[in-house]
Amino acid sequence: MPIAPLMTVSGSTLVLAAPPAAVRAAGPARAVPAARPPGPYRRLFALPGARAFTAGNLLARLPMGMFGISAVMMIAGQRGSYALAGAVTATGLGATALVAPWTARLIDRHGQARIAVPATLIAALGSLGLIACVRLEAPAWTLFASYAATATTPNIGGMSRARWTHLLRGSPAAQHTAMAFEQAADEFCYMFGPVLAAFLCSALFPEAGTLAGAVLLLGGILLFTSRRATEPPVTAAPRRGSPLRALGPLLLLFLALGLVFGSLEVSSIAYLDAHRLGAGTGLVLALQAAGSCAAGLLYGTLRPRGLGACLAVLTAAMALPAAAAATGSVVLLAPALLLAGMATAPTMVSAMARVQAVTPAGRLNEGMTLAVTAILAGIAAGAATAGAAVDRFGAAPAYLLPAAAALSAAAAGLFIRRAGDGTRVVRTAAVRDRP
Repeated sequence: MPIAPLMTVSGSTLVLAAPPAAVRAAGPARAVPAARPPGPYRRLFALPGARAFTAGNLLARLPMGMFGISAVMMIAGQRGSYALAGAVTATGLGATALVAPWTARLIDRHGQARIAVPATLIAALGSLGLIACVRLEAPAWTLFASYAATATTPNIGGMSRARWTHLLRGSPAAQHTAMAFEQAADEFCYMFGPVLAAFLCSALFPEAGTLAGAVLLLGGILLFTSRRATEPPVTAAPRRGSPLRALGPLLLLFLALGLVFGSLEVSSIAYLDAHRLGAGTGLVLALQAAGSCAAGLLYGTLRPRGLGACLAVLTAAMALPAAAAATGSVVLLAPALLLAGMATAPTMVSAMARVQAVTPAGRLNEGMTLAVTAILAGIAAGAATAGAAVDRFGAAPAYLLPAAAALSAAAAGLFIRRAGDGTRVVRTAAVRDRP
């Protein structure tokens, strides 16, 4: 016969209570396992608007790895001159180095959406003009003018980093994760962009890569700037301090890092071409970017290391391709490039963190753009130097150039550290002597 529940009265409420026997039969309650805390990247993209502006950022950033190779394939295919194609792209790179800091300054002063959209529209029209000039067999000077117009392309990575800095102010750990993700995104775009461009130009028509890049750039910027809630506010306070003066020796560091990247790429292309790998050349070269992308994502989950430690690891890692090339083995070179790439992202994240720390308030995008401009200048100089070294000494000895450039970057990092320590001593003394 079932046992009826007991009835008790508490105040004016009638409560049904289970009998003691039923409670004993139920046994002790099971402990509910605690929910697993979300990882750093999951917490990052849980922020309102973060996923949307990141999607637009990636769409707009992907063409950065497409435009160069697309222009070379299009011009060389239609005009039959790689010299002309190389000169046009070099002119565009030089124009970008001059125009990009001014575009970044306007963005910091007037807001991302207000400046980035018209600047991107001008750049997209420059790409479309280049297509028209190539198709219509216009004079060569029109190719230079059209491609130079693309220099107004805003620094998408810098704008995205500025948004993370605004959203995550007061949370250094989350900012570190965000900067690591941005560096990994850079590596992914520069790894996948050329592959996509080469496929479009060869599988469809020579202008397909440039056309797709212009569409992705404009569409991505429109999506990115439409997320106004995450855009850093424009400060009305007077702007004091110059980013160029504040960065100082840091620009020498970024120039040296550019020398590393440019010389390593040309040396690798020449070495692999000498071994006649054919289609395998692209796969081996992609290992460097893949290693940097993976290391960047991993580094974002770890406690950040100092810039000096990252530069020391980079210097050691850049000696590996030179040692592997000296053996004449492509099998050894592939993992050496992978490890060299893995040392790149943590160094760039640490260096960009230093840029954030010293750039005057309200001018972050300009400061980051100056750093990127220094890298581009270093890449151009490194590529030219490595090309001359390959012609004179061969591909294997040319691998000594990125190792030497990494050593110069480490020396620049040591100088920056000592200069920073001196600045702190002066500031401390000033505070101590203040009445």
